[in-house]
Amino acid sequence: MEVFVYLFAALFSVLNPIGTVPIFVGLTQDYTKKERSKVSLWTAFNVFIILLVSFFIGQYVLSFFGITITALRIAGGIIIASSGFSLLNGKFSKNKGIDKKTEEDAHNRNDIALTPLAMPMLAGPGSISLLIAYYQDHHSTNEIIISTLAIFVVAFAIYFVLRSAHYLAKILGASGIVAISRIIGFLTIAIGIQYIISSVLSIVRGV
Repeated sequence: MEVFVYLFAALFSVLNPIGTVPIFVGLTQDYTKKERSKVSLWTAFNVFIILLVSFFIGQYVLSFFGITITALRIAGGIIIASSGFSLLNGKFSKNKGIDKKTEEDAHNRNDIALTPLAMPMLAGPGSISLLIAYYQDHHSTNEIIISTLAIFVVAFAIYFVLRSAHYLAKILGASGIVAISRIIGFLTIAIGIQYIISSVLSIVRGV
């Protein structure tokens, strides 16, 4: 249960589907309810596949390029912390590579579930590096099953949040979404810094 709760909380904070609500609302304002539901489902599915592939195959990519897990944790910690600072400063979309030109281009596409929603808005370098590093310390059969379940539940949460995005936008309003995003941003910064601290301690101890 501890493995499930930690991974779910860490992924949800880094992915921050709440912060994606304004972008989703803007991109799907001319969609029907059925079309929004379909986009939400495919976005969640794409995120699930991206995270699952990162979790199971990421370590082999590291080996191929000769990157140590310590280096990945430091780089990932910096990226995760940077995403957190962007949430606190209200620059989440810009940090994720969603500028005006990208948003306008997305409006002209038939399918926005993969890009820009699933990647880079949700599944980005921060979540990918988090999963690769997490696998190194939790790769027993039981932990893998629990971690896969946590990833699935996160994907389901993304589907639920996006499907309810227009409703949430009305209920919470812009200020409510900003407030929640900043709280999540603070937690995200803490996660990133913890990764960096753990890596530095590993280097000092010679592990």
